[in-house]
Amino acid sequence: MRKYYLIILAVAAAAGTAAPQQRDRRLIDLTYSFSSQTIYWPTAEGFKLAVDAEGMTEKGYYYSAYSFSAAEHGGTHMDAPVHFARGMATIDQIPLTRVVAPGILVDVQKQAAADRDYQVTAQDLMEWEKSNGRIPDGCILLLRTGWGKFYPDKIKYLGTDKKGPEGVSQLHFPGLDPAAAGWLAANRKISAIGIDTASIDYGQSKLFESHQALYKEGLFAIENVANLHELPAKGFEIIALPMKIQGGSGAPVRIIAVMK
Repeated sequence: MRKYYLIILAVAAAAGTAAPQQRDRRLIDLTYSFSSQTIYWPTAEGFKLAVDAEGMTEKGYYYSAYSFSAAEHGGTHMDAPVHFARGMATIDQIPLTRVVAPGILVDVQKQAAADRDYQVTAQDLMEWEKSNGRIPDGCILLLRTGWGKFYPDKIKYLGTDKKGPEGVSQLHFPGLDPAAAGWLAANRKISAIGIDTASIDYGQSKLFESHQALYKEGLFAIENVANLHELPAKGFEIIALPMKIQGGSGAPVRIIAVMK
């Protein structure tokens, strides 16, 4: 009996120590809800939610069911490498080991506040390293431009509320400089990059060269990331699970930060 009593005590002690660790962990939602206010590219169809059933049934219980439709690339979403690189991974082919990873935050909001067309430079990334150490292998690198404070105001966030090609021509928001994207792809081994704007490339980009530089190397991006103001420079984990669309070039994603 003494043997089993000791086992029970050991299990109880382990449970007792696990509970505070669970309480100490903080989860931060980095995802915007999908609704009629969700921001999409000016040429894309927005999010639509239709009521199929809602209310009390003839059998006396409540029942609701809805249908939704949306473009792949809008709101908080993940781009698969195939989005800008032929033959690369589709959204359902991205390994889970790439979407659960350490996170870091590079803050360029001061630069972006002075220039809404600002492009994050390799120097910005190296400045982060001076204070925080080398960008970790396998991490998800998040760029904070400060643009999250404008969401979902299209004029402030995108630079325009117009649709179609006219809207595309009037896009103005920060992004990642293609030279910095090339530097990352060649010199660091990140898993992915995220940003609090509508695109990794800045609004006036015509060739989406940062997308091209990253995706041809198998990297991918998360765009319209929310609540980056709640994150430190490092010391957290990212969990970013996209809708598993077979053959998709992108998908809505639920992304959270786990603070340790």
